[in-house]
Amino acid sequence: MSERTIVHLMRHGEVENPDGVLYGRLPEYFLSELGHKMAERVADHLSKNEIVHMVASPLERAQQTAEPLSKLLEVPIHTDDRVIEAANLFEGKTFGVGDGALKRPQNWWMLRNPFRPSWGEPYKEIAARMQLAVHDARDAARGHEAVIVSHQLPVWIARRAYEKKSFIHDPRKRQCSLASLTSLTFDGDEFVGFTYSEPAGDLIPEALRNKFAGGA
Repeated sequence: MSERTIVHLMRHGEVENPDGVLYGRLPEYFLSELGHKMAERVADHLSKNEIVHMVASPLERAQQTAEPLSKLLEVPIHTDDRVIEAANLFEGKTFGVGDGALKRPQNWWMLRNPFRPSWGEPYKEIAARMQLAVHDARDAARGHEAVIVSHQLPVWIARRAYEKKSFIHDPRKRQCSLASLTSLTFDGDEFVGFTYSEPAGDLIPEALRNKFAGGA
């Protein structure tokens, strides 16, 4: 008899970030009003699923995104450092036109190797930690479903790892919008496929749909 388990990788909702800072792992970056609406929308969407285990990155925006579903289902949130945002040397800098970090020659050395990448945590390390977290969530939810609230790059790299595709990519083409779900299906321990959905997609302004520079 097969044992079907689904692990939903959820990206957090929109963050209040008026200065356009790449906030990365910096503390005190919270969901905006729209971000809270996104979290509530996804909670409603998943309310009838058999979710028995919830995990979230320690960063405030992920914890806030997980909270509505946790309360609705009365499933506690387990904080897991392995699903935190990727480390990035541009953290705390802006990427605006004119005075953005990429305009400054002293920062160009960080861009020397986009395949690793040289400006942050290696893709292989992100994949390794995310897969360990996914496998633990799968084991905790055997025969049911789990949710992991994380960040755009870790979710995208985890998906690429399960698809056995190259980690090298154009950040503008990541299929991982705000509050989206990348749902991984397992038969026992074996990964058998995934689906991608945007329960809060109609709430996302077009200007935010392909935004990646905020450290989301």
